[in-house]
Amino acid sequence: MTIVHVVLFEWKPELTEEKIQEACKGMLALKEQCIRPTSQKPYILSSSGGKNNSPEGHSGGLNHGFVVEFASAEDRDYYVNKDPAHQDFIKFVLPLIQGARIVDYEPGKF
Repeated sequence: MTIVHVVLFEWKPELTEEKIQEACKGMLALKEQCIRPTSQKPYILSSSGGKNNSPEGHSGGLNHGFVVEFASAEDRDYYVNKDPAHQDFIKFVLPLIQGARIVDYEPGKF
């Protein structure tokens, strides 16, 4: 059962473009930095993201979006609750954001 983890960020308005780029690169780097202690291997299946460019005008101030795919809920739960690299990223990014939305789902389950 694959789990898709969607993260949307709204940056603080005073943030520099350089700091935003650093945060985005950090988010994408988690794919290689997040290592399962039992296997000593990366466990994120895929990770992508970028700046919002939707012409619909319904972003609600959310500036960047990221999609992270896990093989299981167990991997997702480890990432969210225990992975040291992810925990360090959270500490780094929290002071930079004005808001965030996170949605997880299993493809095809309604």
